[in-house]
Amino acid sequence: MHLSFLTTAALTVTATALPSVDHVLHEKRDRLPPGWQYHEKTQGSEVLPMKIALTQSNLDNAEEFLMDVSHPDSPNFGKHWTHEQIANKFAPSWESVNTVKEWLASSGIAPERISRSQSLGWLKFDATVAEAESLLKTEYHLYKHSTGKPHVACSSYHIPNHIRSHVDFITPTVHFDAKVPQAVAHPVEKRAPTTTAAAGHPVETKAALGIGAPSSGSLPKEGARINIQGLIDELENCNRFITPNCLRALYMFPPGRTANPENSYGIVEYSPQAYLQGDLDLFFANFSKNQVQRTPTLASINGGFPQTTNQGFQFNGESDLDLEYAMTLINPQKTTLYQVGDQLQGGSFNDFLDALDGSYCAGDDPVQDSTYPNPSGTEAEGAYLGPKNCGGFAATKVISTSYGYNEADLTAAYEQRQCMEYMKLGLAGTSFLFSSGDNGVAGNRAVCIDPATKEYNDGSSGIFNPGFPSGCPYITSVGATQIVPGASVTQPEKACETVIFSGGGFSNVFGLPSYQSAAVKSWFTNNAPPYGADRFNNSQQTRGFPDISANGANYVVAVTGQFALVYGTSASSPVFGAILTLINEARFAAGKGSVGFVNPTLYANPDALNDITQGTNPGCGTSGFAAVSGWDPVTGLGTPNFPKLMDRFLSLP
Repeated sequence: MHLSFLTTAALTVTATALPSVDHVLHEKRDRLPPGWQYHEKTQGSEVLPMKIALTQSNLDNAEEFLMDVSHPDSPNFGKHWTHEQIANKFAPSWESVNTVKEWLASSGIAPERISRSQSLGWLKFDATVAEAESLLKTEYHLYKHSTGKPHVACSSYHIPNHIRSHVDFITPTVHFDAKVPQAVAHPVEKRAPTTTAAAGHPVETKAALGIGAPSSGSLPKEGARINIQGLIDELENCNRFITPNCLRALYMFPPGRTANPENSYGIVEYSPQAYLQGDLDLFFANFSKNQVQRTPTLASINGGFPQTTNQGFQFNGESDLDLEYAMTLINPQKTTLYQVGDQLQGGSFNDFLDALDGSYCAGDDPVQDSTYPNPSGTEAEGAYLGPKNCGGFAATKVISTSYGYNEADLTAAYEQRQCMEYMKLGLAGTSFLFSSGDNGVAGNRAVCIDPATKEYNDGSSGIFNPGFPSGCPYITSVGATQIVPGASVTQPEKACETVIFSGGGFSNVFGLPSYQSAAVKSWFTNNAPPYGADRFNNSQQTRGFPDISANGANYVVAVTGQFALVYGTSASSPVFGAILTLINEARFAAGKGSVGFVNPTLYANPDALNDITQGTNPGCGTSGFAAVSGWDPVTGLGTPNFPKLMDRFLSLP
């Protein structure tokens, strides 16, 4: 599947500096980010550090490569690639390098002025403003933020038509990369270019930072504080109180028994979200006694650490939930905690991926990702003053993330680039899981998209608001179910309709992957809802989500010294991750490797899952979609049936 960059389009445009006949628009910014104002024209003699991101090669074959090692019918299943093989396969072609260098040389940028990054993906050179304006057919201006911080940028830029296929983007141009002081508790909402997503809906860019902020809309929901007496070993109350034993009974998986050193499970948290050791110990004392005083293995990325200054559900609920259940369900296998970001900036998904793959680092968008050393504060204020972590951290075999964005929060190019990185790590044998969201067909904070203004509204009407990275076809999106009120733990579940609604829908950015094509087309044929293209992407050509679900209601969680009920797909993803980790444990014991990217096997074996046929995921003034027989955009293929999944994955090479 070829993922074209949808932010760079249009052949006829109006620009500040009139482009020559063979130049075409590459990127455009329609408005300034909040807080920024035009100051003055930039002097032509000033020097800019120019960087050109070259298009990676073989991206059009990415799905084919991944299916070769991930599809259960492939003779190469499980033959995952080394990181060196991956880097070499996707490095920009020499044709791209030489074509762009020839263009630069013809424009007066001598070859000796140009260097290539160690990751091979960038060409770098210094140029005066006058040279850059001539090169890109644009004009540069100085802008100032309300804090006084300056930044040089242009409103659009152009490159020769024959160059477009070789260049992803160029900096500095339309992106505002000057960092200003941020309060982590309030997610940044900087705006870069209005872009057109795959369905044709203009969407506005917002910052990727702040995903861990209490107001991000991506965190689980808190219910009542409870007394857990009598819940520890009983299954009769699972319809009201979910505990580790309830999950084992629901999905028929046993406690962990071994800890193979080749196996590993990672949980990702974004500062200031943090666990409290006292909460882990309280939970373990009641549900996993031999883990009292056990801690996860900390992988501190860009100064991340489990802070204890700010406490409460909005700071501890997510991490406590993720780690209490992940650690308990795979015990004695260890759990790695990737804590991302310092206490001032927090972190983005790209910041996490940078730490796993140093070659990915150079392509970050400073508008949407963090900048280190942190220019906005001191060490005493929680700022990380060391260099940005680019590589050096190993990816665990399964990685679960209980955070997510609205697809409309970020540019399509940004999302596509990140999605391809998940593909590469899948090639290396890592399973990436993400929560699908808690607001049905609406987005984080239950907002939808106004069809007239394209802005977010109050969620009572408008265009459905799909999530990211759930729309990326190279991750596994996990929705939420619940036990039917009054039912036993052995009876079929339904889509979650208590406190939260399982996030689901169709991407406006990513095409329909081959492994999902039959399931999605069958759903449209047999269960198409009474909505048109004015509500959601009904083209039958784009990725649907979630892929699978797990219980997401009434979790018993120790938070700030007490037990509370917690709700969200934030619970569902780490539970499915624990199940995959147990399957990997068995595969390693049998002399095999990790399962890697699991979607092709799941879609090829729907009978290994418990089909969910009750419930809906309302939003945007509608009843959303309905859970039906087979795949649906509410609960995906259903919930895990551990014995069947274990048998299927153990039968594969």
